[in-house]
Amino acid sequence: MGEIAISFSNGTLSHLEKLEASARNVTLKQEKIKEYEEKILKMKMRIQELRNQRDELKTKLNVCQSQSTPHKDAMKNSLQVSKATTTSQQDILGWKIENAKGLLELFHLTGLSGKLTEQGVSFCISTAFEGTYLDSYYVDILIQQPLRIQHHSIPVFIPLEQIANEHLQKDIKCFLSVLSDHLNAYARRKFQVDQLQEHFAVFLEGCMKGNSLYNQLEFNYRVTEDGSFPFTAKIIYGNPMNALPTKVTVVCKAKDAPVSVDEMAAAHLALFYEKPLQDVFISITASVENLNQPIAATSSSYSSVPSEVAAL
Repeated sequence: MGEIAISFSNGTLSHLEKLEASARNVTLKQEKIKEYEEKILKMKMRIQELRNQRDELKTKLNVCQSQSTPHKDAMKNSLQVSKATTTSQQDILGWKIENAKGLLELFHLTGLSGKLTEQGVSFCISTAFEGTYLDSYYVDILIQQPLRIQHHSIPVFIPLEQIANEHLQKDIKCFLSVLSDHLNAYARRKFQVDQLQEHFAVFLEGCMKGNSLYNQLEFNYRVTEDGSFPFTAKIIYGNPMNALPTKVTVVCKAKDAPVSVDEMAAAHLALFYEKPLQDVFISITASVENLNQPIAATSSSYSSVPSEVAAL
């Protein structure tokens, strides 16, 4: 009988050690998630600061343009009196060059920068997401009548020609702003997919399906590190200048799935609308770990009873 009690005690202790190791792993993961969320919060605060600076610079630019209106009117009247067509074109081009210099200085802190070239201006559009700098693209514009794009590195699936036709001749500042919004939204969608596949690959079934613009995505996933992949997510980004989706569907592949799984899919659906992809899976995995932790604690309390009996 003594040998049986000792063996039973050893088995219980071994089970307790496994539970303790599992609890430590959960704690470590929660600490990593907390550090990651704190880093995200700091990045978002920095982005808000840069946005405030951008808005302030835009206000200053509008003031400068409004102050230059009397000068443009006087120049226009003078040109009409002199009727010097060649001279008027040179003056207009000169004003555009000076205006371009001002834009280069004002846009520097808003992800836009550039330099004057022999024939015009070369603009660089930098993209970023939550404090992380991503890719940069350039557009060379010839300062002539009319303005013309000479060279660029914009991806073919960005509607550059359409944006130029709508804004380039009317307002170069608006043209650059709209183009920057398109590029940033594309870069941020791509960044989300890269982060999801890099940090949460164990939760994904194979490679994600999507197009070059990253505005249509489909993938199967699970909420634990083992087992099947019960959920299928289809995500559509209908707004080309936004990094959050406009339409999401999350379904459970199993036809006879319990109600709790359908409720979980509904909760995931709301997260996909509100957060970037990597943040969605941080929330999903954290909620699953929180649900499992009380179960481990309950198992530990029940396991202590046989240990005391065996000791007796």
